[in-house]
Amino acid sequence: QVQVAESGGGLVQPGGSLRLSCAASGSIFSIYDMGWYRQAPGKDRELVATITTGGRTNYADSVKGRFTISRDNAKNTVYLQMNSLKREDTAVYYCNAKWGVITAWGQGTQVSVSS
Repeated sequence: QVQVAESGGGLVQPGGSLRLSCAASGSIFSIYDMGWYRQAPGKDRELVATITTGGRTNYADSVKGRFTISRDNAKNTVYLQMNSLKREDTAVYYCNAKWGVITAWGQGTQVSVSS
């Protein structure tokens, strides 16, 4: 069973950038579709971006043009490059790995956008 662990969160000013990383272990990383989700206080968890095993990407409308998801199968890692951050991007960001009915979530990493 795959395990995933996020890193790279922190406090950033509006307009700034952060890169989140999600390291996978315990299984063959390349077979998993990967995704980033986020949950802001008082709100439901929502999809941010996904990337398939073939590299096809999908983004929430709210982050299109600002965020980029990528994966490095040699390093068993998926990334989320976040540019032009806004206060409304503040949330806990979660990494997800999915293969058929098998899915795994990380513990999350906090991203706070504030001046």
